[in-house]
Amino acid sequence: MEDVAGGFCPAQGARPAAVDWPHAVRLLHLSRALDELEETRLVPQRKVLYQFSARGHDLAQILLGLQLDDPHDAVCGYYRSRPMLLALGLEPTEALVSAMARSGGYSDGRDIGVVFNLPNPGGPAALPMSGGVGTQYTPTAGWAQAIRYHAEVLGQPGYDRAIAVALGGDGSVASNGFWSALGAATVGRLPMLFCIEDNGYGISVPSGVQVPGGNIAANLSGWQGLAILDGDGADPAEAAALTAEAVDHVRDSRAPVLLRLSVPRLQGHSYQDTQGYKPQELVAREWARDPLPRLHAHLVPALMSQAEWEGHARAAQEQVAAALARAESVPPAAPQTVTRHVRYQGEMQRMGGQHPLGYRPPAFTDSPCAEGQRINMVTAIRRVLEQEMALNPRVAVFGEDVGPKGGVHAATLGLQEKFGALRVFDTSLSEEGIIGRAVGMALAGLVPVPEIQFRKYADPAAEQLNDCATLRWRTANRFAAPVVVRMPIGYFRCGDPWHSQTNEVAFVHQPGWVVAAPSNAADAAGLLRAALRGNDPVVFLEHREMLDHPSARRPWPGDGYVLPFGRAAITRRGEDATVVTWGAMVNRCEAAAEGLSVEIIDLRTLMPWDAEAVLASVRRTGRCLIVHEDLRTAGFGAEIAATVADEAFDALDAPVARLAMPDIPSPHHPALLEHVVPSVAAIRARLDELLEF
Repeated sequence: MEDVAGGFCPAQGARPAAVDWPHAVRLLHLSRALDELEETRLVPQRKVLYQFSARGHDLAQILLGLQLDDPHDAVCGYYRSRPMLLALGLEPTEALVSAMARSGGYSDGRDIGVVFNLPNPGGPAALPMSGGVGTQYTPTAGWAQAIRYHAEVLGQPGYDRAIAVALGGDGSVASNGFWSALGAATVGRLPMLFCIEDNGYGISVPSGVQVPGGNIAANLSGWQGLAILDGDGADPAEAAALTAEAVDHVRDSRAPVLLRLSVPRLQGHSYQDTQGYKPQELVAREWARDPLPRLHAHLVPALMSQAEWEGHARAAQEQVAAALARAESVPPAAPQTVTRHVRYQGEMQRMGGQHPLGYRPPAFTDSPCAEGQRINMVTAIRRVLEQEMALNPRVAVFGEDVGPKGGVHAATLGLQEKFGALRVFDTSLSEEGIIGRAVGMALAGLVPVPEIQFRKYADPAAEQLNDCATLRWRTANRFAAPVVVRMPIGYFRCGDPWHSQTNEVAFVHQPGWVVAAPSNAADAAGLLRAALRGNDPVVFLEHREMLDHPSARRPWPGDGYVLPFGRAAITRRGEDATVVTWGAMVNRCEAAAEGLSVEIIDLRTLMPWDAEAVLASVRRTGRCLIVHEDLRTAGFGAEIAATVADEAFDALDAPVARLAMPDIPSPHHPALLEHVVPSVAAIRARLDELLEF
């Protein structure tokens, strides 16, 4: 078989591959024994609640997994990927403990037992997958990019042969993530292997509904920069040759390969699936392709005796029986532990981010030291990025237009010129790819700083954003992905439904994110530096109106200034009422309070938020007004109001008041915008009403 970049190479006369066949036989029997145990006993007994059989997919995965022997290799799979993990060294006891949702498994029972991860120190890791189809591809591309980064930017030895492998089914090739990762890997020439296990169906939907003709390899035959291999993943010799060819190509060429393996799905999509939508003759043809008897025919008696084969089968059954006994003795996680590890709490994750690799932040202070003339917020953001990149070579900035243009808001102006295109780089117009890649890079120990140009444009990346936030919790602190997502929000002179959203609550409501919403240059500098040195994923909201607004200008707070998250600022003291706000509304509230004894609290961060400061102020003033730009219904002000009513009701002299946008998209014309965004006059009027109550 010829290996041609950008060509379509169906398997014909594939070269032999060196395989430890006894080990492959043991693993295949082990995988089958685990599937059988779950299907015949554990699912009927309700000890396993979700089960996805790997029968038919198992041999190809094992043969591929045995090729992954570089300590910096990583694979990200999907719900049918347990045979791959077994090949990487997953113990049967851990497999069953995880499937049974017991303590000590992949997630301590927090996630489905087929949502795999394996930190595997010193060996190839299985990156945390998620339950969404196609979500494995862009984080894997991020790991592949990190391999290049470690070698070419950090100059670390040992990365010259490492690869990243994304394992997915034929249904996943229609997903946003697949195409985003394919573009990133081929444009960036990343050492990434796309392995597509094509069983002909996405649950009940035939492959022909996913791509024309049902064969992604044939459809991509003209894709530049991609070597394509295609063949029978249920044939032992062919599968061994194809997996070896694919892995060798990525290792040698440092460029991507797509390997499509045709495999039979011998059971339903999941345990509950009877496959009634398949014709019986098709089911019979699939069972005729079962790789287990085909492996027997391939090896016995040519390379192995019948007694040896039976010995491996018997040993697998005994191993699984012993593993079940151990797993049955493991209790579920204690219920009171389920709220741990939403964010970093001092117990270090095993993989992900720079902190497990020994990073220690430089000296810092949480007290600003005003220096020099006042600067605007965008200058402060750019200066912090520049300083932290100079101090820490793991920091990488990327997104649409962040390179030579310097970002559409000029926050990255000059950074590529100073630090080079490997550390500051433009991406394709794919927010899924930007955020997913950032997750993979963070898992590999880098500090990715992706930029989303406008808040609304984050929507195509919603799945990756959510998965990133929950990653620490759903792996029970085995993994974390501390990324810093910079995102301009809000109006700027005018508005519109596409560039002027705030909608901060979307991130506050995704457990795991830390959310910053600074109102001025000094706070932006301190919070951004805290984010870049921290150990949690951060959404850093940069209000467009404040980037160059005179009210947001401040003297530089010092090169070592770090502002802790969750610490509000009292920008104005008063006795008669408390105003709680953030972002662009801070300046308007201050103007509205002229001549009044009103205390103004700038939250600065929304997750965590400084409820203690708000409650202390309200208990003293007896009145509370919450002002924000986002929509009134379900805006973050509702959470503040509920907290005040719940915990400071006895101190209130008036109902908690809110002033926010009506429930409409942001209008374009400045007159329309000013009518709906809380104005100085509207805030003053609401304050007067509150004080007169």
